[in-house]
Amino acid sequence: MKLKDTGLTAADIKAKVKKYMIETYERFDFLAETAKDQYMYDEKGTAYLDFYAGIAVNSAGNCNEKVVKAVQDQAADIMQTFNYPYTIPQALLAEKVCTTIGMDKIFFQSTGTEANEAMIKMARKYGIEKYGPNKYHIVTAKMGFHGRTFGAMSATGQPGNACQVGFGPMTYGFSYAPYNDLEAFKDACTENTIAIMIEPVQGEGGVHPASMEFMTGLRKFCDENGMLLLIDEVQTGWCRTGKVMSFMHYGIKPDIVSMAKALGGGMPIGAICAKAEVASAFTMGSHGTTFGGHPVSCAAALAEVNELLDRNLADNAEEMGKYLRSKLADLPHVKEVRGQGLLVGCEFDDTISGVEVKHGCFDRKLLITAIGKHIIRLIPPLIITKDDCDKAVAIIKETVESLSK
Repeated sequence: MKLKDTGLTAADIKAKVKKYMIETYERFDFLAETAKDQYMYDEKGTAYLDFYAGIAVNSAGNCNEKVVKAVQDQAADIMQTFNYPYTIPQALLAEKVCTTIGMDKIFFQSTGTEANEAMIKMARKYGIEKYGPNKYHIVTAKMGFHGRTFGAMSATGQPGNACQVGFGPMTYGFSYAPYNDLEAFKDACTENTIAIMIEPVQGEGGVHPASMEFMTGLRKFCDENGMLLLIDEVQTGWCRTGKVMSFMHYGIKPDIVSMAKALGGGMPIGAICAKAEVASAFTMGSHGTTFGGHPVSCAAALAEVNELLDRNLADNAEEMGKYLRSKLADLPHVKEVRGQGLLVGCEFDDTISGVEVKHGCFDRKLLITAIGKHIIRLIPPLIITKDDCDKAVAIIKETVESLSK
C-alpha cells in the first residue's frame, strides 16, 4: 500500500497511530513504505541501510523475490485452514526443517514467544508423565529473554525488565542461574528439575555468546541426569550466527529447539522441533493452534529456507560478521564487540548512550537497535557485503564522534 494512493499525508498516518493504537514501542519518525534487499525506503523514496532486518527476520533480504512469489502463489490457492486437512506447504516445510537440522518432529506456531511457550509445555508434560507430578522445574539464565506470554516471560531471567513488571506473580516452576556459569546451573537444579532452557547467544541480554565449555557441559549434565536441554533459537536460528542453527557451533543437539523470526522471511511463523520421544508428550488435545502452520507462512518459510541454504548465507554471515566486528572494534569509545555471525553487539564506555547512537544513526539513514544503556545491536540481512559494513561503520563512527564532543 502506497501513501499516494490513500489521499493522506505521512503526518496523517502518524496521527492515526497515535489516536487509535496502544503503543509500547519507541517509534522512529519514519514511515516505512517499501523495502528491498538491505534497504528500507520511506514515502519519499529515501533509502535507509537496514541493519536490524525486522529484528533478525529478513535474513535473505527485505522482500526477497522468491519469498514474495511464494506468498502470492499460495495466497491465490488457499490462504488459511485449520489443521484438520493436510496442506502441501506445511508438509514440505516440516520435512525440510527436520532433515536440515537433524530433528525428528516439528510443531508449528505463529510467533517466537508461542514457540517457547510450546517448548516449556512439552518439557513439563514430558517430565510429569515420565517421572511424576513434581518433575516440571526448569532452570534458565539470568539476563535471558524468551518472550512475552506468561510462561515465556516467567522463563526470562530479568525480574526488573518491563516485560515482567506490573503483571503480578510469574508462572511458578522456574529458577535462574548466571549465563556461562556451568556450576551455577548445576547447583540451581533440584530433584524436580526436568530441563535447562538456554539461548546460545543472549540477544536481548547484551549479545553474549555461550562458551563451548558451557554448552557442551550443559548437554553432558542433562544426559547424566535424565533432563532435557531446551535451546531457544528464535533469534539465532537459520544461518544468523554462521551456522544453520547456533547449536551446531557446539557440536551438540537439543532435545527441543524453538525457532521463529528468520524462518518465515517476513511472514509470521514459529516452531519447535523435538526428538521423537519428547515430542510424544503432545497428544490429541494437549496443545493446539489456529494459525500455526498457516499455508501462506509455510510457503514463505519454505522459500526463505531454500534461499538461505542454496545461497550459503550462513557462510556469508560468518565472513561478514567477523569483518563487521573487526571494524567496530576500532571505533572510539568502544569497550567490547561481541557476537556470533551477523548477530553483533557493540558496547561503548559509559560516556556513550546506546539509544543516542541508535537515534543518531537513524538521522544518518542507518537502522540499528539499542539494548541496555551502552550497547547497540546490529542484525542485518545476511546478504550484506563489505561495502555495506563499511558504510554502516562510517555512520556509527560519525555518530559517536558527534556525541562525544
